[in-house]
Amino acid sequence: MSDTLNLAFELIRRESVTPEDAGCMDLVIERLAPHGFRPEWLNFGDTKNLWLRRGDAAPLFVFLGHTDVVPPGPLEDWSSPPFEPEIRDGRLYGRGAADMKGSVAAMTTALQRFVGRHPGHPGSLAVLLTSDEEGSAYDGVVKVVEVLKSRDTVIDWCLVGEPSSFARLGDVIRVGRRGSLGGILRILGVQGHVAYPDKADNPIHRFAPALHELTAEIWDEGNEFFPPTSFQVSNIHGGTGADNVIPGKLEVLFNFRFSTELTVEDIQRRVKTILDRHRLRYELSWRLSGLPFLTRETELVNATRAAIAAVTGLSPRADTGGGTSDGRFIAPTGAQVVELGPINASIHKIDEHVDVEDLEVLSAIYERILGYLLAIS
Repeated sequence: MSDTLNLAFELIRRESVTPEDAGCMDLVIERLAPHGFRPEWLNFGDTKNLWLRRGDAAPLFVFLGHTDVVPPGPLEDWSSPPFEPEIRDGRLYGRGAADMKGSVAAMTTALQRFVGRHPGHPGSLAVLLTSDEEGSAYDGVVKVVEVLKSRDTVIDWCLVGEPSSFARLGDVIRVGRRGSLGGILRILGVQGHVAYPDKADNPIHRFAPALHELTAEIWDEGNEFFPPTSFQVSNIHGGTGADNVIPGKLEVLFNFRFSTELTVEDIQRRVKTILDRHRLRYELSWRLSGLPFLTRETELVNATRAAIAAVTGLSPRADTGGGTSDGRFIAPTGAQVVELGPINASIHKIDEHVDVEDLEVLSAIYERILGYLLAIS
């Protein structure tokens, strides 16, 4: 069993459902500390954050990852226990195999080999791991970035190990992400008997035309890097449970995934305009999870493309799709951010898996990226 596969096994065995780390970061320390990486815990609340750095000089390259995983769901639906890694038909099965313990293993072994071959490399290297990427993300990378800023630590390049690949490892790299803006909307009415609608004010009926307008609105057309902005309702709660009562309140949870064509203020203003046009009485609160970001053709993008081509022969497609990632917290610092990881077809699903061979290929790509960026052939 290779070093990468062995470490992936050990990581998957740790039942690190968010925000738990379950000892995963200690495994990474064990492997990198002997190579000169200095561990530092930057924990906040119930979240563990690990900053492992080798060297103090610029430029600074950072591998960014997370050790927490989503819950496995019904255990009886899995073909093998989710926290007992198993290889079947050339695939490694287990919760986190693709998202993203396989990547954490690959970046760790890539660093081991790179430092072993180039102990006097220029610049410095770091690994940043958190245990709340799959959760609230309140106490993870966003807090670590605040600490790094207070120390004037500048990240030049950040490679995120999120599973970016679509059909083959390396066919897609993420060079940006859409922004995420959520809202909680409460439509206010007057509760009453369904037999006397003239004495009540049904918030569901009042909101229906506004909802139609919100869903039909063309928020933008997107651009060459981002798809059009989308509005989606995720939850609607209304009613008392009785079939003869008009509810007094309707609660709607919604989310925008937005491109660089819009600002947060643009979206908020347009939503308010629509709601006001329908003369609704309402309460509205917002939560910004992340602004859109984009890394154009830079040293990191070019090095990633070249490394993928050299190892796999593929020419990757640059993409900004998918959900959010912790790269949203790094990009605003001015760092170049690219995401490259395994095939994402099984992430968060029953029987999550990654191709065993892909783990070694991914580790080789990561090592080659380091060589290109730090000018070591």
